Amino acid sequence: MGYDGHVEPDGSWQDRTDGPVFIRKLSVEEMDNNVYVVACVRTKQALLVDAAARPERLREAIEGFDVAAIVQTHGHWDHVRAWEALATGPGLPVWGHPGDANLFPARLDRDLEHGEVLQVGDLEVEVLHTPGHTPGSLQYLAHGDDRPHLLTGDSLFPGGPGRTTPETFGQLMDELEAKVFDRLPDNTWIYPGHGDDTTIGAERPSLAEWRARGW
Repeated sequence: MGYDGHVEPDGSWQDRTDGPVFIRKLSVEEMDNNVYVVACVRTKQALLVDAAARPERLREAIEGFDVAAIVQTHGHWDHVRAWEALATGPGLPVWGHPGDANLFPARLDRDLEHGEVLQVGDLEVEVLHTPGHTPGSLQYLAHGDDRPHLLTGDSLFPGGPGRTTPETFGQLMDELEAKVFDRLPDNTWIYPGHGDDTTIGAERPSLAEWRARGW
């Protein structure tokens, strides 16, 4: 079966390859948290996106890869439950945005900022800071031969942006429009923090509707 982006909590993972980009998607625990391995096809150097839960399962998912770091999309509790276990014995460094420092269970090993490019073997992974769901929410962008691949955390899902407050909804929409929808083509694949995948093209026609409904 080809990649369709649907994984069950604690079930089998799905893999896809697009030129230099390898992506593995799996879901863990009752919150259906998606965790991703983003790797360079040639060198097997990789990033693990979100230390959500089930550290033993995540270690199994990264076996055979040279993982530079765990990169957090944000600091909400369901995305950091495996942090301590993965950061020790032998530990992986954890990188993220300092805006979520008060949410993280420990100090970051590296602060990431908007526009940084993480070199992962032959692969360049760009960091996008899109505050709104949390102050330090990050997305990670890699370019394959066929399409861009964007890991959005809880900032963008099929059907709209992630949970916000009335005060932060407009901020997140502004960030998504400026840094994602105004920049990336319709075939960009979206990998969210929970649930199934989508594309920029599938979501773009709904931007005005999201603005109008306010969530």
